[in-house]
Amino acid sequence: MEACKPLSVFFGAVKNDPRISITHIGLFAALVECWQMKGFPVPLCAYAHEVMPMAKILANTTYHRCIRDLHDFGYIIYQPSYKRNERSRIILKCGEKSDE
Repeated sequence: MEACKPLSVFFGAVKNDPRISITHIGLFAALVECWQMKGFPVPLCAYAHEVMPMAKILANTTYHRCIRDLHDFGYIIYQPSYKRNERSRIILKCGEKSDE
């Protein structure tokens, strides 16, 4: 169950974080699922259109706002590519010893 550690740590952390909405939670869960499906790469490289359906996010603006929020709040490291043919890089920070 080591693969689910980031999700467990995330839920423990957001319990008392009023900035986190259900959309943030759905996006983070979708990122964990995508990370698992791709074999746990570090960093996870993904297009928005790969993650959005899993997170049930329909609007690009909502996706980008939430992923930037997760980055700004310290739950992930997000490096957007700004190129249509290059995936953005995402590192899930929850569960790492350096998070403390």
